[in-house]
Amino acid sequence: MNMEEKWYALHDPDSVDSPALLVYPDRARENIRRAIEVVGSPDRLRPHVKTNKSIEACRMMMDAGIKAFKGATIAEIEMLTRAGAEDILLAYQPLGPKIDRFLRLIEDFPEIQFHCLVDNAVAARALSSKAGEKGKVLSVYIDLNAGTNRTGIAPGQQAEALFKAILEMPGLHVRGFHLYDGHLRNPVFDIRKKECDSGFAPIASMREKLERDQGRSLEIIAGGTTTFPIHAKRERVICGPGTFIYWDDGYADTLPEQDFLFAALLMCRVVSFPAENLICVDLGHKAVASENPLDKRVRFLNARNLLAVSQSEEHLVLQTSTDHGYQWGDVLYGVPYHICPTVALHQEVVLIRDGEVLGAWKTISRDRKISI
Repeated sequence: MNMEEKWYALHDPDSVDSPALLVYPDRARENIRRAIEVVGSPDRLRPHVKTNKSIEACRMMMDAGIKAFKGATIAEIEMLTRAGAEDILLAYQPLGPKIDRFLRLIEDFPEIQFHCLVDNAVAARALSSKAGEKGKVLSVYIDLNAGTNRTGIAPGQQAEALFKAILEMPGLHVRGFHLYDGHLRNPVFDIRKKECDSGFAPIASMREKLERDQGRSLEIIAGGTTTFPIHAKRERVICGPGTFIYWDDGYADTLPEQDFLFAALLMCRVVSFPAENLICVDLGHKAVASENPLDKRVRFLNARNLLAVSQSEEHLVLQTSTDHGYQWGDVLYGVPYHICPTVALHQEVVLIRDGEVLGAWKTISRDRKISI
């Protein structure tokens, strides 16, 4: 491979300490364009910012015309206020102190539309009570369990009963429904589409029934990365993917129909040779998401013959041939298998264009708390 083909390589790698997460903003910008092309309009996207966790990446999406976003933590939605977002969904059901923090943001930023999720009457009543104390009306989406079995209430009778119960609670306004069907990961697109359509059918029927009964339109926010191109073909559905901006090896491997670019890479160095067929690099648990098996954590673009055999906090040991030729300090560039939790491990990302360092973006919402 010649240098022209190594789009990711730094001309002066010694200008960046390792391990580091490199972001290529031109490729990220192209991924945003492609996501908008998939859904047809920036108004049909509500990206999840859990992937990028930086003000600058969010502003890049805003520059492309995207106005609505969602985040899973109070820090992520506070970051969105600092980025200048107009419409923010806390894609989580707030309970306990999180309700107070959420209301504090609403009070501090009255010009922004805020929403949150709810999937049961107990949490809804707590929100209603707190909102009443503040004289606020909270916009909520009912979180539906579309089969992922993580959060949400079953569509149909249970969700309809919750909808009607919330209508009687002061301080709450039901805007619509939210669903995440990230369990649908079949690499065969036609099978995944069939499963997605089957899961969405009762949700569509429920919305039609409630709209008829209530005489008003109800929104649906649906789909993460695995299903958003499918939901994009439906009328009156907003899509909520997040990974597209940086992409990763896990989705590139299982979603061959999605044409996004790798826009974030891990940079590490060879630091030791513990045995004749082993090398060690400075890419431990604290630098790359490690919830998957060893063979599904990182794939090196410029060293494809390496086999991960062990990992600890600051080290990744790789097996290679005895005549490998690696030297101390050699730089490796790898695609993370799961980018979202990998980003959360880095205080900042280093920006690269044409092999040169442009600067850095702070991963500001990797913390659980910024100021609120």
